[in-house]
Amino acid sequence: MIVAIVTFKLPKPWTVAKAATVFKSTAPKYLGKPGLLRKHYYITEAGDRAGGIYFWESRAAAEACYTRDWKATVTEKYGATPDILYAEIPVSVDNLAKVIEAA
Repeated sequence: MIVAIVTFKLPKPWTVAKAATVFKSTAPKYLGKPGLLRKHYYITEAGDRAGGIYFWESRAAAEACYTRDWKATVTEKYGATPDILYAEIPVSVDNLAKVIEAA
């Protein structure tokens, strides 16, 4: 499993309420996205940075999402170019299912 942490600096700080409204408008695009296991949107406490934390089956699936068009759309919508950090997930703790999973 791969995690991709997408971050962009907002031109003006947002409230949590504004972030929720904007993110709810884009969330349906990710339902059924091939290879995407889960996505969490976030906004920093200062409201100056936002983005998404994506859990992917593979790096190839993630890269298939983050196309030039996707980056252009994000840049236009949020006023900033997204940065993407990829990381491997060797172990996960799931307290809801009460399990620990290893890659």
